[in-house]
Amino acid sequence: MISPELAQFLESGVSVLVGTRDARREPACMRGVGARVAANGAELTVFLPAATAATALANLADNGRIAVSFARARDHRSVQVKGRVLEVRDADGGDRERIERYRRDLVEALGVVGVSPRSTLRLAHWPARAVRLRVEALFAQTPGPGAGAPLAGSAEGAGP
Repeated sequence: MISPELAQFLESGVSVLVGTRDARREPACMRGVGARVAANGAELTVFLPAATAATALANLADNGRIAVSFARARDHRSVQVKGRVLEVRDADGGDRERIERYRRDLVEALGVVGVSPRSTLRLAHWPARAVRLRVEALFAQTPGPGAGAPLAGSAEGAGP
């Protein structure tokens, strides 16, 4: 479902926001610290800092539904990925390298719009949890007339 071009975008220094919901359908949101797209484009792993992930992890244990929004600061290109969690595990050394690369890319991306590196580097990032999900739907979220439309190859209407 995720094309190589889209994978490159999702794995870059874009803002990553993770949405979950509890049993009462009350939403919760947190900042992710990077992502990895599986080679086949059907799965995505998003990294959550352990220090801020308790509510999201409890929600995922309850219902397994997740929505991850990716947005680039310089032009507001935004994409939302919705899916069902397949696995939650502690992030490992290879994941940490990816998270550190993401942080460097995020510093550069946010610096373009005036956010200081010091502010960006303060974001919690390690230790982290790796949340692997099956991609069920992709949506364009870039502001404008196409916002909210399913992206090509996406099942419409799947979500948390």
